[in-house]
Amino acid sequence: MATLLLRNADRVVTMDARRREIEGGFVLAEDNRIVAVGGPDAAPATADTVIDLAGHVLLPGLVNTHHHMFQSLTRAVPAAQDADLFGWLKALYPIWARLTPEMVRISTLTAMAELILSGCTTSSDHLYLFPNGCRLDDSLEAADEIGLRFHAARGAMSVGESAGGLPPDALVEDEGAILADTRRLIETWHDPAPLAMRRIVVAPCSPFSVSPGLMRDAAALARSTGVSLHTHLAENQDDVAYSRERFGMTPAEYAADLGWVGPDVWHAHCVKLDESGIRLFARTRTGVAHCPCSNMRLASGIAPVPRMRCEGVPVGLGVDGSASNDAGHLLGEVRQAMLLARVGHGPAAMTAREALELATLGGARVLGRDDIGALEPGLAADCVAFDLRGLALAGALHDPVAALVFCAPPAAALSVINGRIVVRDGRLLTVDTRVLAERHNRLSRRLVNGE
Repeated sequence: MATLLLRNADRVVTMDARRREIEGGFVLAEDNRIVAVGGPDAAPATADTVIDLAGHVLLPGLVNTHHHMFQSLTRAVPAAQDADLFGWLKALYPIWARLTPEMVRISTLTAMAELILSGCTTSSDHLYLFPNGCRLDDSLEAADEIGLRFHAARGAMSVGESAGGLPPDALVEDEGAILADTRRLIETWHDPAPLAMRRIVVAPCSPFSVSPGLMRDAAALARSTGVSLHTHLAENQDDVAYSRERFGMTPAEYAADLGWVGPDVWHAHCVKLDESGIRLFARTRTGVAHCPCSNMRLASGIAPVPRMRCEGVPVGLGVDGSASNDAGHLLGEVRQAMLLARVGHGPAAMTAREALELATLGGARVLGRDDIGALEPGLAADCVAFDLRGLALAGALHDPVAALVFCAPPAAALSVINGRIVVRDGRLLTVDTRVLAERHNRLSRRLVNGE
């Protein structure tokens, strides 16, 4: 087996059961699995590959639980800059209707590159529209190329404007075809094994774009095949009003009525999840993807994350789509989660380490993984290092772990995913980011301008 030794880190943040932080620590991996973690006295003398991390903090790879990677093509579109959720969607749906398979693939590579350089080693993505021959396979192939651990969510919209939904009729699909393609993807791509790099998620888009029948059928399909479920829920007050008017229930009640609660389910946002909904999610271990930047950008509100965590709801972080965040820096999202919790709930609402826990152990729990999220023997060799020696962290090294959250978020200096070095000395090794950005910008102009 090939061995990789990461040694002499200023601090190793394990996120293990004791939340150990080891000064001068090391992590030893064999192939794609961690085999030892400890202090300088226990470090092996050598390995096939040895990387000295003096001046760095070493962390478990960060986990992103919600994204729409295709939206990186439509960042800062003027018509959608100052809208709330429903107005934002209506401005962008006609643009997204021009997506092509090449656009999906390149935008996925761009979003994944940005995530990896921010410290992310595992990400979900929710692709919910498939015009012009686009397929989820386009995203999955991009993940293989760049080397990111990937939970690909097969989204769908089936209720268009003419039937009382929000999306234009041209972007909705037949429900039978949705279920058939979802089953195909599970049979083709899903890997249930420990340390899997590819998993498929069943993910109808939202209560305002799919029917109750599809939600129920999707849940049945997921449970018969052993995969997870994901959708949007209670994102803002309009979302709640739609649910009450259309279904006569709160979003949480609607989710429960459809069978969309349990440890195999996670919902994005939940900004307006009420107290009974929080207790329901805690009781059923239903997860939440908290997306603070997007919630601020669209003025959706402040999710009750401290209350959720107090009750025991599994909560992870998501950068959300790059047209409602306009960035994909997961460590930056950690910082925003901490700050937004304090704006809404007081200065003690979330510490820096609690925010980091959301992005590691919290994300792993939300995605139903017990093999990522910490640096422990037996877990996946997913780890990231951040250089403490730059100007952004100068003067903050009294607590280098908190510095990563309180200060301007740096880029990852090192990323190891599944035992493979993907970022070294701050450079992504699997794709040429300059060439990728140029190609992405050409496709973005074509998409937005209708060329």
